[in-house]
Amino acid sequence: MDYEFAGLPLHVLLVHAVVIGTPVLALLLVVLAAWPAARRVLWIPALVAAIGLVPLALTTIEAGKWLESRVFPSPLVQEHTSMGETIVPWVWALLVVAVAIGAWALVERVARRRAVGAASEDESDASQPESPERRPASGRGAAIAAGVVLTVAAVVVGAGATWTIVQIGESGSRAVWEGTFSDEPLGE
Repeated sequence: MDYEFAGLPLHVLLVHAVVIGTPVLALLLVVLAAWPAARRVLWIPALVAAIGLVPLALTTIEAGKWLESRVFPSPLVQEHTSMGETIVPWVWALLVVAVAIGAWALVERVARRRAVGAASEDESDASQPESPERRPASGRGAAIAAGVVLTVAAVVVGAGATWTIVQIGESGSRAVWEGTFSDEPLGE
């Protein structure tokens, strides 16, 4: 496959989406794991973003391999190339966390609907979902435990993915720019 777009190597275009998308998705997953109201609204966009990030990262890696065979070999390029694939387990882990958050959002939705249905059977106001204070203690404990586990998972995976992207990006920047510019303006 030819990894070019408008005469530019596709890698240098795609890499920006991965470099921005990974930490933004990581932050969103932490917010969704820790904040139930946000989770109810944004779990689907987060899941779609996580699903899209996997093939985007894999395509960026393949475009990088294509580009590597078309630039002069150097230790910096080799270092960057060897580091590039280290993002793969992290984007898969982000997807797993997004799926877990989505699954928990669905569990919470079902629980809310059951609570509203039970309340209407008891001739309670069915328009008001059960408040956390009225939920049985075991249900509150499970919800808190799930929130804590999801938040810790999101923080750990998000931090790991972001740190890996920073390291890969820094090595790529060095491979492209180190020794190629002057400290003083040229031509003056």
